[in-house]
Order: sequence, then C-alpha cells, then structure tokens
Amino acid sequence: MRAFREAYDAGRIVRTHLFRCTWQLVAAEDLGWMLPLCAERNKVSIRGYLAYHGRRIEEREYERANDLIRRSLEGKGSVPKDALLQSLEEQGLVDNAHVMSIYLRRAEADGIICNGLLDDRQNTYALVDDRIPQAPDMLREEALALLARKYFLSHAPATLEDFVWWSNLNVGECRAAIESIRSELITEPYAGETYFIHRDCRMRGYRRQVILLPSYDEYLIGYKSRHHAFEEEFRHRIHNRNGLFYPVILDDGQVVGNWHPTREPSFFRDEMQPDVADAFLRYRQFWNSDR
Repeated sequence: MRAFREAYDAGRIVRTHLFRCTWQLVAAEDLGWMLPLCAERNKVSIRGYLAYHGRRIEEREYERANDLIRRSLEGKGSVPKDALLQSLEEQGLVDNAHVMSIYLRRAEADGIICNGLLDDRQNTYALVDDRIPQAPDMLREEALALLARKYFLSHAPATLEDFVWWSNLNVGECRAAIESIRSELITEPYAGETYFIHRDCRMRGYRRQVILLPSYDEYLIGYKSRHHAFEEEFRHRIHNRNGLFYPVILDDGQVVGNWHPTREPSFFRDEMQPDVADAFLRYRQFWNSDR
C-alpha cells in the first residue's frame, strides 16, 4: 500500500475516467495515447446520461466550465474536490452534485484534469499539464495495437467480444487491432468461441488458493462473458442489474461466496466453503502495510 501511495502521489499512476467512461488506474506514460482512443465515446456516454435525466449541456458551457476549472487549479497542485467545487461556485458555475460531476468528467475527457494526491476522504484533482509529462503523439492505429497487446497480455485467454466490452471501442477497430498483433497471439477454439492468448503472457506458476476479490476487480469486469468463473444461478450474488459488483471469494478460480471486512463470509453452497483464514490474513497485512 505504501508503494502504491508513493507512485500515485508522484504521478506515476494516474486515476481518471477512461474506457467505458469508468474510473481506471493507468501508468502516467499511457494516458497520452489511451485518452484519445476513448474520449469521444466517453462524451457520447455523458450526453446519454444527461439526456436520460432530462438535461443537456451545450459545448459552449463545457468550454466555459473547462476554463473555470483551469483557473481554479492553476498553480495549486492538488486540490480536493470540495475546494474545487467551492472555487467554481464563486466564479458562477454551480449546479446539483450530479451535473457538477459531469463537468469534471468532461474535463477529464478533454485531457484537462486528472487525479491529484491520494486523499482517504475525497477525490482530488490537478491539471494534466502540471502532473503528467507530455508524451509524443501516436497514430490511432498504433495506439489500438498497443491497447490490444496490453489487454491480451494481462487478460488472456479472452475473445474479441471481451476486448470490445472492456474497451468500449467499436467492433471494427477492435478486430483490426487484434489483426495488427496476430503474429503475437495464439488462437484457441473452445466451446464454439475463439480465444486469444498472447505468446508472452504468464501461463505457468499458477497455484490453487483462496482469494478475496474487491468489487470491480478485473478478474470479472475485464470480460463480457463471465460464465467460466461462476454458475449462472449465483449471478445476482456477484453483480446486480445496474452493474454494481460485489466483493467475492475465489476458490481455484471459481466464485464461491461473498466477503466483507467486518462480517462473516457467506458461501453459495454448503460444499463451497473453503478455508478463508489465510486469505483474510493477507488482506489485513496489505491493508495495514502503511499504517
């Protein structure tokens, strides 16, 4: 935890809304080429969210908000969200909490702001230009190939549909990205689907163990089809219809129950009750590692 905090505060790790317009942690050197891949689709998601709630924000309003956000952050380094919103209100930009969050999310999509220093109480913001070194421009095709390489290195085996889901890019671009690195991929047909495995991904060293997964862990959120990891009848114990994922217990790669830091674990079936003592010990050691 201490190493993460140091990297986060130093700006080597960045937290912002990227693929699927959701919070993600990425290496600072990757932000410059990742953001252009998803920015326009994120703006579409934002418009859809506002339309669903009966609102519309014109481009000139976003431009004004971006200018005020810049003024509020210039020369200040890391600014807590409450202080940033207070500054915006003093400059005449005020609305309900949801809409103000939309202004901030749009500023992220426009490459103006990202996270500031880690704060246990609230989000912080900083100007990208002040926090992240400028990276050389990359052609979109090169960026797509790099994204596919990183995805299949970290998520293999996975399908085209998984890559489309995770990136929220269109099918054509995802298919072309896979083709551009095809020489690096091993193709495995299974149960009527085609799985891709990157030749350099880790395929040895697995050991059976019980793992406590947090909500939204990539083990589940990184794939469209998750039927390999749990039985369909327990889907409601893993995520709800609104996309809210719950903390789960893995045993030899299969989801067998739910866990909570201060409550007893609950298992899906009587025969699905592995010993979780070591898993909770590892969790507590990690949580207390910088305290």
